Amino acid sequence: MLTKEKVLEALRDVKDPEINRSLVELNMIRDIQIEGNTISLTVVLTITGCPLKAKIEDDVVSALRALGAEEVRLQFGAMTDEERAALSAQLRGSQAPKATPGQTPLLNPILDKESTTTFIAVTSGKGGVGKSTVTVNLAVALARLGKKVGIIDADIYGFSVPDMMNIEQRPTVIGETILPVEKQNVKVMSMGFFVEDNAPVIWRGPMLGKMLRNFFTEVHWGEELDYLLLDLPPGTGDMALDVHTMIPQSMEIVVTTPHPTAAFVAARAGAMAKRTGHEILGIVENMAWYEAKDGTKEYVFGRGGGAKLAETLTCDLLAQIPLGQPENHPSEPDYSPSVYKQDSAIGQIYMDMAKRVEQKCEGTTK
Repeated sequence: MLTKEKVLEALRDVKDPEINRSLVELNMIRDIQIEGNTISLTVVLTITGCPLKAKIEDDVVSALRALGAEEVRLQFGAMTDEERAALSAQLRGSQAPKATPGQTPLLNPILDKESTTTFIAVTSGKGGVGKSTVTVNLAVALARLGKKVGIIDADIYGFSVPDMMNIEQRPTVIGETILPVEKQNVKVMSMGFFVEDNAPVIWRGPMLGKMLRNFFTEVHWGEELDYLLLDLPPGTGDMALDVHTMIPQSMEIVVTTPHPTAAFVAARAGAMAKRTGHEILGIVENMAWYEAKDGTKEYVFGRGGGAKLAETLTCDLLAQIPLGQPENHPSEPDYSPSVYKQDSAIGQIYMDMAKRVEQKCEGTTK
């Protein structure tokens, strides 16, 4: 016999996909009515037009049919402003670390010294070397290894991660809490989510630092991440300096091309990391060569820039990535125009690099 108690118990394992908490725990299940084998209820979403409404509906119906319901009648509502504010406070409180007496608690434990999240800043001396491509593909490769991964697109002026990953969904905002968008098992936060029609961002330095801090303090990353990658703007400007001071435990990957000038300029970004006490995980030489159909390699941008930079900065050359274009099609599920498939040649290079990064980071934290 169906009862309200059994319905709630059946739905206790159904989670809001963005918050990763039970719908029952979040008090999103309302107005349960049972007539024979028909169950009627209301699901109160965090916001009107929730982008994952269809997913929630499928999960609720599946759970209730497994319980024995022959018909499930769902209605959807939305939380009031007061309920969203309460939920925001609950989420922020649930991820705040315990403060010692006299200490002000952090809003987000990800910046706490006790956090187990590994921060990796991906930087370059100049633009156009493929830094964002490396960030996105390394993040996806780490996720393919089973890691919990996030990206902060900290290139406020030149944000590109949402477009590269084909993310059209906007983050859900609950009160003062922002839920990152997830794609290919990677949680993403970018200035691009808050700019209309690719408009330019015309800000001075202090505003950049404030936005970066908001990405840490106001974003609910959910379960503690294993890795948080920061796609930095090129060079050694305000944003890079903010990262160095805000996240002293961050490690860095420097991206260059084989061209001597690119490697020469990239050395400045590496030198900045060393001066501020950041460990350099290694160098990624992007656009290392072009492989023709007959298998011959053409070194379009010269040779040796990555190895020379690694020698200059006394670190490892993590990977050499050839010129290429992902063979993806918009009709494919989880389509991302800049992410290489795992079984592709370049996809395998990124997987090997992710394993090296994992080994290096584990060796550092042990």
